[in-house]
Amino acid sequence: MVEWNDGWTIYIWLISGVCILIAVVIGLRWASQNEQFDEDIKYLVFDDNDRDKMDPEEFKKYQIATAKQEARRTELLKEKHEASQS
Repeated sequence: MVEWNDGWTIYIWLISGVCILIAVVIGLRWASQNEQFDEDIKYLVFDDNDRDKMDPEEFKKYQIATAKQEARRTELLKEKHEASQS
């Protein structure tokens, strides 16, 4: 087995650290391009039966967030359908 001098250890750590940083940047870029940072996503776990458990303001936010998500879903499905047609 080949023995490496102690000087190589720092380079292995540096290469590993750079690879991790590159992976983090790629992950954050992917998340931002795929709408993963939506703060209103928390309202999508509710439904109309939760009206009595929520403040009127929160229920209104729930309705807006749900309508926006449904519209975006319809838009994406339409784009996917058009892409498969061509």
